Amino acid sequence: MREAADRDGGADGAGSAGGADGADGAGDRDVTGGGPGNGGGVGVRRGRPRDASVERTVVEAVLRLIEEGVSVDGLSIERIARTAGVGKATIYRRWSGRDPLLLDVMRSLDDPPPPPAGHSVRDDLVALLEFIRRRGLAKRGSAVMRTAAAQFQSRPDLWDQYHEVMVRNRREALQRILRRGTETGEVRSDVDLDLLTDLFAGPMLSRTMLHRWTPLEEGLSERIVDTVLEGVRPRE
Repeated sequence: MREAADRDGGADGAGSAGGADGADGAGDRDVTGGGPGNGGGVGVRRGRPRDASVERTVVEAVLRLIEEGVSVDGLSIERIARTAGVGKATIYRRWSGRDPLLLDVMRSLDDPPPPPAGHSVRDDLVALLEFIRRRGLAKRGSAVMRTAAAQFQSRPDLWDQYHEVMVRNRREALQRILRRGTETGEVRSDVDLDLLTDLFAGPMLSRTMLHRWTPLEEGLSERIVDTVLEGVRPRE
């Protein structure tokens, strides 16, 4: 496999010092057994501290390649290293392989949603959907999410982790607001919260990830929330 070939050639990264790699040289030794993306155990780090700017440079290189239309399968460690201007050994010192690196790239784009103000369920739902809408308008975020959705679904292991990173946190944030709504009487208590979450998030995610030609106009968040809430308010 190409990934294995990249690993076999990893040692040549130390000799092909390109910019950031040269600054990251042999003095940067980590005996923890784990980089940012592989969850290694705690250990003793020798030598000077790692330069976090190198990790940012690698992540930015991956984002640039994805924006240029490179598929996930086309993102070899060798290509990423060349784009970042570092050696392959630099990448392997931080990530055990391509998949942990890709997941860290996705995490770098996953800004946490704003905490709910708590004044009304409607306002909190609008704020959360507006957060998703604005992220959809950011070209980089949308391009990466669309590529990930298309590419990662062919890799169930990565798709599960992608779902954990990019989707679950927002679903849970939505459901916390909806549960509060059932407690305050703003939402009927007999409604299936999983289904209701889909009804709120689905239209925005569909426009953001599946139908990118569809506008994400001002006021869309309010229209989605008001339309769904109209059907789930307590009956008189």
